[in-house]
Amino acid sequence: MSFAKVYSAQVNLLKGVIVTIEVDLSKGLHTFSVVGLPDKAVDESKDRVSGAIKNSGFKSPKAKNQKITVSLSPADLKKEGPFFDLAIAIAYLKAAGEIKFNSEKKIFLGELGLDGTLRSIRGALPLAEEAKRRGYQEIYLPRENAAEAALVDGIKVFGAGSLEEVIEHIDAPTKVGVPTKVGKKIPAQPKTKIIYKREMKGGDFADIRGQEGAKRGLEIAAAGGHNIAMYGPPGTGKTMLARVFSGLLPDLSTDEVLEITGIHSVAGNARGELVCFPPFRSPHHTSSYVSIVGGGTYPKPGEVTLAHRGVLFLDEFPEFEKRVIESLRQPLEDNIVSISRAKGSAIFPSNFILVAAMNPCPCGNAGSKQKQCICKPSDLDRYKRKLSGPIIDRIDLWLSVGNVDYKKLGGEGTGERSEKIKARVITAREIQKNRFQKLGRDISTNSEMNVKDLSNMVKLTKEVRDLLDDSAERLGLSARAYHRVIKIARTIADLENSPDVGANHILEAIQYRPKVNT
Repeated sequence: MSFAKVYSAQVNLLKGVIVTIEVDLSKGLHTFSVVGLPDKAVDESKDRVSGAIKNSGFKSPKAKNQKITVSLSPADLKKEGPFFDLAIAIAYLKAAGEIKFNSEKKIFLGELGLDGTLRSIRGALPLAEEAKRRGYQEIYLPRENAAEAALVDGIKVFGAGSLEEVIEHIDAPTKVGVPTKVGKKIPAQPKTKIIYKREMKGGDFADIRGQEGAKRGLEIAAAGGHNIAMYGPPGTGKTMLARVFSGLLPDLSTDEVLEITGIHSVAGNARGELVCFPPFRSPHHTSSYVSIVGGGTYPKPGEVTLAHRGVLFLDEFPEFEKRVIESLRQPLEDNIVSISRAKGSAIFPSNFILVAAMNPCPCGNAGSKQKQCICKPSDLDRYKRKLSGPIIDRIDLWLSVGNVDYKKLGGEGTGERSEKIKARVITAREIQKNRFQKLGRDISTNSEMNVKDLSNMVKLTKEVRDLLDDSAERLGLSARAYHRVIKIARTIADLENSPDVGANHILEAIQYRPKVNT
């Protein structure tokens, strides 16, 4: 046989795409070509495949005078990465008559070393999901990725350590004898019983001395999914509060675990493990626009997508490039980011809670009674201009984090533990979920409500409405900020298990509007 066809897959944006691998052998001087828009990594696979085949006990393709043509289809899709090494090797051996097997309904994935070992790939979960959706029954991939792929029910997953192991399994009448099982399918836990332990890397709220106002604001933000900004002198605990904040978020559902794991697997961050807790992303303030928002010649997800269902912490917020800060407008408003480039466009999910931290000025001492500000007027103007009105409007809660009394710093922590606060957050989230389900809305937090939802779900009495209107007029709130005050008030009422939004809820919500001079 001089022709063979097998199937593989690659990641395209956040989803998998099935790729057909065709190999044709013909007489002539030796050539080995790969067609079908391969990138450099795919084109170099011919050398990796040749070495792997030779070191797995077969004759090297380069040792024969023959013309080898490898076609990757669809031909108009750019092929990227080392996903196809295993499939190309299997297809060549089948075309050369070295092995015999039925390649239908089988997917082969993995990078090959020159000694024939299989190396891990990224995106195993979305690739397995696409294979199942397209009706494939078996998937062969590196052993490190097997646990991740096995989360998809309805498809047999085999993890292998080398090309030789795969061949022994699929080629029944080989000289090796009885086929060796590549590996048992790793059973995924039932979708209702994925159990995991939250990693509390940031510590506990009880460990933070003072800052009761900031803790209250963070509790409201966690309960309603609201964006939050903390401002104050350096060293007052803003970063520590942000890191502990992620521990207040409710545990992820099974569908959310699979969704987030798929995103991080495509980005190469999952390393074959489940992302079982809300992600916490903290990019440095020198990060580029593309790394935060996503993009590139062929659009790829950025930090706003990697923080999906979790927290995006931007420390030293005004020190980020203005272009980066302004790019947050769409994800903060719509929970998605739409990227368009000459070679493609993409819409990535970006439903995260923004936690921003900032000093009052570049040196951090503006307004301090203990230290003198050394910033030039031009530096202060530049610093203030970094945050535009639209960005300030999109941040729901602004918290002042001031200096802590030294006596409190030396004492023992007496505040509430994160577990107790988290219990209230979970209760408030359940109240919101039940309210949205009754009205047929597919949202989960108060921050996601639109203007129509506010009219249907948040009924204000005349006295409360008048109080809100008077306060909004005195503060000069925009229409967006006006509606966000109502959303925060609704969350505060949910934390108190109150069916109605009262004047006290509105007054507390108004206190969280920005008090910084912008």
